[in-house]
Amino acid sequence: MNVICLVVDRLHCGHVGAYGNSWIETPEMDRLASRSIVFDQALIDSPRLELLYRSYWRGWHAMCPHEPPEDRPTLPTMFRDAGIGTALLTDERAVAGRRAAEDFDELIEIDPPEQPQTAGEIDETHLAKCFAQAISWLTSAPRPFLLWCHLAGMGTVWDAPPAFRHAYWDEGEPDPPTSADVPDVMLSEDPDPDEVLGIAQSYAGQVSLLDACLGALLEFLDATPAGKETLLVLTGARGFPLGEHRRVGTCDDALYGELVHVPLVMQFPDGLGAMVRSRALVEPADLWATLWDCCGTGDHVPRSPTAGSLMPIIQGERIALRDRLCIVGQRHERAMRTPAWYLRACGEMELFAKPDDRYEVNNVADRCRDVVECLEDTMARYEQMLRSGDISDLPPLSDVLLNGLE
Repeated sequence: MNVICLVVDRLHCGHVGAYGNSWIETPEMDRLASRSIVFDQALIDSPRLELLYRSYWRGWHAMCPHEPPEDRPTLPTMFRDAGIGTALLTDERAVAGRRAAEDFDELIEIDPPEQPQTAGEIDETHLAKCFAQAISWLTSAPRPFLLWCHLAGMGTVWDAPPAFRHAYWDEGEPDPPTSADVPDVMLSEDPDPDEVLGIAQSYAGQVSLLDACLGALLEFLDATPAGKETLLVLTGARGFPLGEHRRVGTCDDALYGELVHVPLVMQFPDGLGAMVRSRALVEPADLWATLWDCCGTGDHVPRSPTAGSLMPIIQGERIALRDRLCIVGQRHERAMRTPAWYLRACGEMELFAKPDDRYEVNNVADRCRDVVECLEDTMARYEQMLRSGDISDLPPLSDVLLNGLE
């Protein structure tokens, strides 16, 4: 089958209807989710694009201290060797410049706007132009194909027409900001609530714009024979903090949920997995393994330190692939997620109970020192074993790390 992988950078998981948002209208994303399997707990393994894309395209976890072997195939070379044409469409130079990007048969680069400003109509926006390019390519694409679209998304320009922002404005509130610049600020201890509200309204307008653009793509796919034979994946490269933990925008890319928790929705052409939600812990390298597993020629997926194909979950044969995952951030920041906990290690430790504390509001590290120490040891062991390239002998997690405290 054909594959379209749509990666939208800086898409906040909490601002998508299928992930629990109720105040931003995302009918097209919701429609896609209703026809797809939705992974509730997909987390990136690094906010650094060069490491993230090593996972996406080579199945090599961001925490691995060394590069994969030279003979390890990239995702586009695996597809090409299977007789599937490949194309990369992106407006992000950091992605277009990755070494593995050269392995795509075709590279379509889109220049971001030089002077950001809000648009008068949807088709004048940068996102709409990116989607138009994708649809144009699909119109004449030879089948079967892999189209990988990485869009800088919410991280490049907020140019949705003003009406999109005003849709989330109520009488008595200050008018939303008019700037198309993407905010990037560390808020004070006592921030101005009107400032945060205006930023949220602007971001919501941009999400609505993305939803409208996605609707155009879905309409095209529904109307074409190729679309009926296409696996469509929608995911995010990184989230976008909107005032949680005092951060707005990229700031220091601290490893909190608003940054590392991303949507992952997969619509199969035969309806496989439709209307299913999975709480399995998923990491980026799993997408590499899954795409090869469901679109390869029957060959085994090349060995990977951590990646696993999601197909057994999608087919209802398994509930989960792993009981833990790790994230590496800027400098020496690390994080570990288990079914019951999220540990952020950056100097002092922060511990959050999962899944109840979705937005990581209550740091319970001081009250759960034994859990913190156990997670620290588990994360150190995980990283140590990754240095050897094999985590197959990881010891099982304790009941407390799996199920939490009574």
